[in-house]
Amino acid sequence: MKKILLQLIVVVTLFFSLFFLLEKVNWIKILHVDKATASTEKKLGDLFWEMYDKAENEIKGKRATRPLDSLMSAICTANHIDQSKIKLHLMVSDEINAFALPDNHLVVNSALVTACEDETELCGVMSHEIAHMELKHVMKKLVKEVGLSVLISITAGGSGSKQVHELAKMLSSSAYDRNLEKEADLKAVDYMTRADIDPEGFANFLYRLGDNESSTMKYFSWISTHPDSKERAGYLLAYSKDKKVQAKSVLTKKTWDELQDYLREK
Repeated sequence: MKKILLQLIVVVTLFFSLFFLLEKVNWIKILHVDKATASTEKKLGDLFWEMYDKAENEIKGKRATRPLDSLMSAICTANHIDQSKIKLHLMVSDEINAFALPDNHLVVNSALVTACEDETELCGVMSHEIAHMELKHVMKKLVKEVGLSVLISITAGGSGSKQVHELAKMLSSSAYDRNLEKEADLKAVDYMTRADIDPEGFANFLYRLGDNESSTMKYFSWISTHPDSKERAGYLLAYSKDKKVQAKSVLTKKTWDELQDYLREK
């Protein structure tokens, strides 16, 4: 009986201690920070994309964008992601790269598409970047690097275009920390599995690009911002080993080949 009474006292004490701690949390401040972050993210997205858009190298023809839209649709639909909120941009560039900007801008370079051996490899990279967006990694990285107050100042016109350019360059050419990268990798496998896209393609892409003897490594911007690629390929294969995938193609081989041929001419 004494033991039960003692346990009851401990439970009651813990309950009131937790209640006291929660009461001390400034929820209004937290909610205001979240609101400020969301507003800042949209403005940053506009600023960053305006900078990229000035280069006038976005490919807008349906011949190229429709296949990518189809791949993204397959990923988003299977994972209940609102595709309409993702702004997909296909850019002419000889850098093999893809990256996410604030406010769900997904930039895919033409050289990345032509470097992929099949659609599963491209889906892997796209899924990885979508995961960064869905997991709020883009803003986490920016806030960690420069602070929320600086980001708010930039969106309010408190900084020049040089700082906007530097931040945009940081997102496109520097890695997230190791934990965020692994989280995005594993989430990408989940996305692909649910969409019946073989995640082994993503691992193959990482393994191939992680080959330091490749004579074209200097062009692989995406791999330079995502180090330890062979190690990542290993844990991706291990993670996906027991997942059941009824692998199917989203695009026909003809459509995939035509897309690559079209982009190689750009």
